[in-house]
Amino acid sequence: MMRDSYKFVLVDLDGTISDPRLGIVHSVQYAAKKMNLRDVQAAEVEAHIGPPLQETFAEVFGLDETEMISMIHFYREYFKKTGMFENVLYPGIQELLETLKPTKRLVVATSKPTEFAEKIVSYFQIDPYFELVAGSNLDGTRTTKTEIIRFILEQYGEYKPEEFVMIGDRKQDIHGARQNGIDSIGVTYGFGSPAEIKEAQPNHIVDTVSELEKLFYPFKLN
Repeated sequence: MMRDSYKFVLVDLDGTISDPRLGIVHSVQYAAKKMNLRDVQAAEVEAHIGPPLQETFAEVFGLDETEMISMIHFYREYFKKTGMFENVLYPGIQELLETLKPTKRLVVATSKPTEFAEKIVSYFQIDPYFELVAGSNLDGTRTTKTEIIRFILEQYGEYKPEEFVMIGDRKQDIHGARQNGIDSIGVTYGFGSPAEIKEAQPNHIVDTVSELEKLFYPFKLN
């Protein structure tokens, strides 16, 4: 059963709030072309959306550190100008945030650089719902979800871990929450498969945005 003591709801961005696949695929393909690497298929990129770029590029291309820096530079070159806006909110997200806002304090917790995450949240005009957008740093630090959640908890040091819950679509979200001693909700409508989410063992699993709302407000009338 869902605990009603959560004061803070941490929400992942890619695959939980919005579907960024088109912009991310185009950014990776642009970077690969600039690096004279092999052609990259959309499905290959989509399988790696969520974790930090460093992790994705290491797995997909096997780059060394110097190549990684160049690849990320080219990725961001396209992403900053075009890719971040090739993105759509999942149906029902705005309504969910509207429902949560009166009783919960909402925070974006993403592996995406904070600078980009803030622009995306503003682009969708959902920034008024969130009191903090926390992501990675452009210099390559604070990239893991464990580090990002820890940073958020440090901003609210007067509150207990049991007052926080993390919502995300990849195993990194669930593991990051557990390593910081907070609960988690895994969603299967994003980029992590149902099997990945189940194996990560979140406190709750939902398949749709509507189910997510009902988890918080089981007696809410439509």
